[in-house]
Amino acid sequence: MSDIWSLKESVLVYLDRSGGLQRLGEDCRPFNEPQQMEAVYRFCISVNPSDVIEVDPELGHCVLQDPLTATALFQSVCFLAIKTLSLLDKIHTESQVNVILKFTHLPPFPEYSLDLCTFPRGNGAMRAGLHGGDDECPCSAGFHHIRVHAPGATESATVRNDFICRICGSALKEDVKFRVLGDKQLVEMIHVRALDLLSAHQQSSLRYQSVTLFLRDELCNSMRIGRLYRVLGIPAHVHQWPNITWSVEANSVKPWEPEYPHAVSVSFQQLLNATSSSRWRFCAVLSHCFALSVAPPGLYSTLKLALLLSLVQNRVDERETFHNLDLLAVTTDSLVLDRLMAYSLQLARRAVRHQAAGEMFASLSRDGLGSGSANIHAGSSLLATGGVCMLGDLGGYRKDKLDAIQSALESGSVSLFVPGKKYGEDADQQISFPVLCSFWALADQSDASKRSLRADAVLGTVDLGPVSSQLADAFGLILQCRDVGGEQPLHTLQQAVHSGKPLYPSCWDFTTQDYQELLSHAQALRVEMSPGAERMLHGYYMASRRVRTQRQGVKISVASIKLLISLSEAHCKLSLRPRVEEEDAVIAVLLCENSVTLKHGASALIIPPESVFPCDLKGVDGLQRRDDILEDLQQNILRFIYTYAPGAGSYITEE
Repeated sequence: MSDIWSLKESVLVYLDRSGGLQRLGEDCRPFNEPQQMEAVYRFCISVNPSDVIEVDPELGHCVLQDPLTATALFQSVCFLAIKTLSLLDKIHTESQVNVILKFTHLPPFPEYSLDLCTFPRGNGAMRAGLHGGDDECPCSAGFHHIRVHAPGATESATVRNDFICRICGSALKEDVKFRVLGDKQLVEMIHVRALDLLSAHQQSSLRYQSVTLFLRDELCNSMRIGRLYRVLGIPAHVHQWPNITWSVEANSVKPWEPEYPHAVSVSFQQLLNATSSSRWRFCAVLSHCFALSVAPPGLYSTLKLALLLSLVQNRVDERETFHNLDLLAVTTDSLVLDRLMAYSLQLARRAVRHQAAGEMFASLSRDGLGSGSANIHAGSSLLATGGVCMLGDLGGYRKDKLDAIQSALESGSVSLFVPGKKYGEDADQQISFPVLCSFWALADQSDASKRSLRADAVLGTVDLGPVSSQLADAFGLILQCRDVGGEQPLHTLQQAVHSGKPLYPSCWDFTTQDYQELLSHAQALRVEMSPGAERMLHGYYMASRRVRTQRQGVKISVASIKLLISLSEAHCKLSLRPRVEEEDAVIAVLLCENSVTLKHGASALIIPPESVFPCDLKGVDGLQRRDDILEDLQQNILRFIYTYAPGAGSYITEE
């Protein structure tokens, strides 16, 4: 008994030092209102295990090793404080005080970390008991026996009729008018490493098992499908003969984002210095040397650049706004492009390779724990939140699936209908989920190339095969990846010689890890728009909208200006610069103009199909020739803006 009183005294000291007593008084004030009449009053106490150990190591051991006993100690002390300080006159017994301990953190030791691959096993003592009865038991009236939820317990374990009095052993009968049911959510949680298997890049024999997480009261709706969280909780075994359910009762839930190494390797630093004379060369060499195990240098360079730009742009800003870049590649060589996209997935912070027969967005099933409620299962796009969802060849999708993809691309969300009658609810529900990932897809032209050209085809357009014009418009960027007819580039950048030495001595030393760290570093950069880049993007958008609307009847949406800004910012970040310059805007305009041309035909701005990489990069001469061509295209863009953009004469000078 002396030990119990010593622990209670330590609890009081901790509450006094940590400000818990003051918060207890503040929490009691709302309950003093006349309309607030409850049998049980709930109080959340913030507990810092490190501070508790400093007050009393034995109490700290109790908090960490036996939280239920620690909760009882805090409950007793809070009840005495409420009565002594006259904080709440409606409380008459200790059982009316329901204390919830909220841990601020746990010690960083393996004993306090839950590995979902190795489940703990335990066996509690089970003893038979004999009890008598007493009709005049002093606990037969008043709030002496109050049933409260125990961590991990199900409703059937809490709401039942086999409770007995602790003094006389008589069966207890519930006073249902005081029954208060709290909110509850069940969440299936799985280790973040399980997502590596969904990218289909790493083959592993491991099997990841999910665990059921209980969210109650204020923790309900604190988790979102597809997000990452760090959870403090209490593992619990619930015995429901003949089964034992293992679950975790959440104590606190905090959003979590793993730390990614973001450094620029020595090889990339040397390349950055060697290409400092041009704002176009660094990204050009990055694309030229990217994924050489899949596609040799010089092949599909524009697609490689677009994939790198999409990876850089996948981020969430300070306002929790997700920035993405969707890609649709049109090709007659879908096998190589599929491998190239699959290779690029490993560079994304999160990636899911979707199978055409699988669930893309969300699905419903009945709860397997017997509650009769609905379980919502995340599809590939929701699991890829914050990353990339690779769709593969769209020719393998049914029309209803393609329509669903188009709707998600246009609205940025997906809706799920929950029939209330089927899942025990009074009314039907329509639940909406934001789609926060980039989509990569292919459109195979193999069959389309065998068909004759349509009589009404517009110059510059291509047959997109199974992709409708509406779905093509929903994708942000469309690229045509032409087959080079089996002729592979034989020259490399290592053949470039300047003053007797290779100009880019380390270009073949770029590893996958180098690209991963470079992309992480580029994602973290914050860039600003220069006036010149802003004028070019705005002018091109206005001129293009005017020309295509008047001459082709094509409506250029506001999403086009967002795509232009996104591409220019991504090119600037990939170049490791803090300011978006006019050269970045040129690359964005060329990519967008080629994309619109593939869908609607050529405009007054005449540019070659391979405008971003108009020549082979066979050395310093090839890089210089590319710079010269891009400078000419830059002047063409400015003349196009000066001619067709309303009011362009005020900010574009005719030379």
